Amino acid sequence: MAGLFLPGEPETLALGAALARCLPEGWDNPALCLQAGLASGKTTLTRGLVEALPGGDQAEVASPSFNLANVYPTTPQVVHVDLFRLGEGLPGADLDEILESLHAGAARLLVVEWAEYLPPGFLPADHLLVRLEEQGDGREATLTANGPWAARWLQRINATSSQSGSS
Repeated sequence: MAGLFLPGEPETLALGAALARCLPEGWDNPALCLQAGLASGKTTLTRGLVEALPGGDQAEVASPSFNLANVYPTTPQVVHVDLFRLGEGLPGADLDEILESLHAGAARLLVVEWAEYLPPGFLPADHLLVRLEEQGDGREATLTANGPWAARWLQRINATSSQSGSS
């Protein structure tokens, strides 16, 4: 997908909501990977996604930097992981907790902030990558599909954005 300019928080929340609306059926261990610098909108995008899912009104979305992982009471259930501390070298028990949540199962959607900090082989092969990069007064979001399920997800997002752009 070509870059999508997000001038502020409302547009970042809207992208998260679009990701939620476009989730395809029939996934197996799905993952949404977010890459961006500090304070670049990763948790805001996740909040938009979570709040747009059934049960999202019951969720209090916050960065899981300290907890490492937050689980939200949505359908599907969202496991929100922040791997920033992996860059600092986590103790083995904390790393085990993170890696266990990465294989959350088909009934959950895994959202991974700082996915680039994962050891090789731990990222689900089928995932959608969202990169957020500073651009002027906002962010440029680039979405990349890795695997057939993520390709369906991206195709649905592109179709939705084409329809809304033509009205």
